[in-house]
Amino acid sequence: MTTHSTGKASAGHQRPSPELPKRLPLLMVLAGLSGASPLATDMYVPALPDLARSLATDASGAQMSLTGFLAGIIVGQLVLGPLSDAVGRRPVLIGGSVLFAVFSTVCALAPTVELLNIARVGQGIAGAAGIVVSRAVVADLFDDRELPLVFSRLGAITATAPVLAPLAGGALLLAVSWRYVFAVLALMGLLLSLGVWRWIPESHPPHARLTGGMTAGLRAIGEVAAQRAILAPVLALACGGAAVFAYIAGTTFVFQDIYRLSPALSSLVYGVNAIGNMAGSLAYGHLAKRRTPEALLIISGALATTGAAALLLIQATTGSTTPLTWLCLLITISAFGIFFPAVITVAQSRGRAAPGATSALLGGSQFLFGAAASPLVGLFGTQSPAPMAAVMSSCLALGTLAAIATKRAHAS
Repeated sequence: MTTHSTGKASAGHQRPSPELPKRLPLLMVLAGLSGASPLATDMYVPALPDLARSLATDASGAQMSLTGFLAGIIVGQLVLGPLSDAVGRRPVLIGGSVLFAVFSTVCALAPTVELLNIARVGQGIAGAAGIVVSRAVVADLFDDRELPLVFSRLGAITATAPVLAPLAGGALLLAVSWRYVFAVLALMGLLLSLGVWRWIPESHPPHARLTGGMTAGLRAIGEVAAQRAILAPVLALACGGAAVFAYIAGTTFVFQDIYRLSPALSSLVYGVNAIGNMAGSLAYGHLAKRRTPEALLIISGALATTGAAALLLIQATTGSTTPLTWLCLLITISAFGIFFPAVITVAQSRGRAAPGATSALLGGSQFLFGAAASPLVGLFGTQSPAPMAAVMSSCLALGTLAAIATKRAHAS
């Protein structure tokens, strides 16, 4: 079996990029592929009570569909990323999009909660193709000079998905049942498969692929993970992902149950923070022209940690207020907008020899750490914002240390 070296790419790596007229549809399809799973995660959340009643189950039974979906995303990324290194990007993207539509259709028609939960696992695995392979396509098509700008644009577009998903789902549920949410996701899967067929080129030619099939692809993950230069940004992203999941798990509870904001006002808080995240993503593309991605990774990690740590300190001393809590979280979430495209740029640039395996390691660790961090917010108490702030600041401090290690690994 022969595999390509997964050594560190040179800083001067260059490759032909897509022609300008083709970039917009290319980026829009890649953004859609990246955003499909976040939409499938959050779009049906407002329908969980109706879903539980319809399928004669309780709240925990309905919520298992979310757990199964996240498990599918983790497994799917670890399998499909390396697979795309072995067989090419287009087969995995098209197959994943079609299967996403199929499993979404099964969810829409599911007569029992057991079948729904099984279909949600399949939907997560299929949807993972869009997340993991789209990053590999970007690494294939764009050189080191353009990666920061492309990832910043994708980050800004996909940052809207968690905000729009519950709003779109809620609006849809005003007119139809929860089953139509999955019907919309099925249609999205079909449209994305057509978009891939029309606008996404095969960016990983046969001569560049790993030989040995899926076994070689999985082995490539181990080879990538063994390199400090790539493992450091992977750990940074994993810690950042854990902080984001802690934020998602705690923010609605904090603003609605502790500060007594209405659902509409708490949605406004969440939406403004998401706009800050989008602004950070767009700013990253411009900042990367003046500073290296490694430097921006450290700066944004430190800024994000400062926001969460300030909230913890204020709560532990004088007690935080609604505006102060919001401000601290806004600082952290806006810094995330720079942190995430920076760490993805660094990792994918260094892992060009096996972009799919690198992307799989990034995404799998991000969701795995995130799923582990989410329950900690409730486990440590629900009487104040302190547990959420403590989990976020701890994860971000570790993420910033990993960011520093990322720069040092590159220098060495």
